[in-house]
Amino acid sequence: MPAARQLLSPPSFGLLGIEPVRAALEYARMRLMRRDRLPAGDGHPIVFFPGLGAAPRYMRPLIKHCEALGYACYDWGRGRNIGPQGDITPWLATLADDVQALVDHHAQTVTLIGWSLGGLYAREIAKVVPQRIRQVVTIGSPSSRIADSTNAGWLFRLFGGRELRLPRRVTRSLAVAPRVPTTSIYSRSDGVVAWQACRSVAAPGVENIEVDSSHLGLVWHPDVLRIIADRLAQRDGRWLPWKAESGAGRARGTRTRMGPHRASS
Repeated sequence: MPAARQLLSPPSFGLLGIEPVRAALEYARMRLMRRDRLPAGDGHPIVFFPGLGAAPRYMRPLIKHCEALGYACYDWGRGRNIGPQGDITPWLATLADDVQALVDHHAQTVTLIGWSLGGLYAREIAKVVPQRIRQVVTIGSPSSRIADSTNAGWLFRLFGGRELRLPRRVTRSLAVAPRVPTTSIYSRSDGVVAWQACRSVAAPGVENIEVDSSHLGLVWHPDVLRIIADRLAQRDGRWLPWKAESGAGRARGTRTRMGPHRASS
């Protein structure tokens, strides 16, 4: 096992403690950002998945941002995210059916955007119905070593009296990226989730993009909003890699080669 994996642990309590202050400052920055140079949308649908303990309204700044660009936006339809209930595999299959029903009247393929735990749902749904999914964007979402990479264990205990303990087959599945273009946005100064766990394993169509943000502020951080606008504007089947000079200040990306993509069934 690589040393980096052995040493993975949740972010420090110092980073966790300043999360609210940093998020408030990032919200203020969002209110001042310029949006006139962002690419216009093509109207395709987007489904948003909130993080653990959050209601869809927490992602409202991001949803409004995407609506203003010209996309059809939907929250996941289940209110506050209290974590998977019961066996996670059939639970996710049911969620995938619900998401399909939510956007069934759209002929275009769908983008899934998930923050924190919501990003796991987005990735897994894209594996269930890849033919309906245009791309997945995760924001501060762990895809490996989930149980020991976050400071969110107390939230799981609050909502269900339990820790998030996933079967080994599920943790192996979570570490594999969907067969659709997948962008993982993460921050090394995240106070809730270890940034190493948020980076997807290199694979065709996978892109990891780093920003400097708190965890709570990721859903309205100006760099994240610019990155998402750029990713949403990529032509279906003709993705181009993220380039920091196209908008997001200090945001940095690493990627594997992204050629023309065709969703498979």
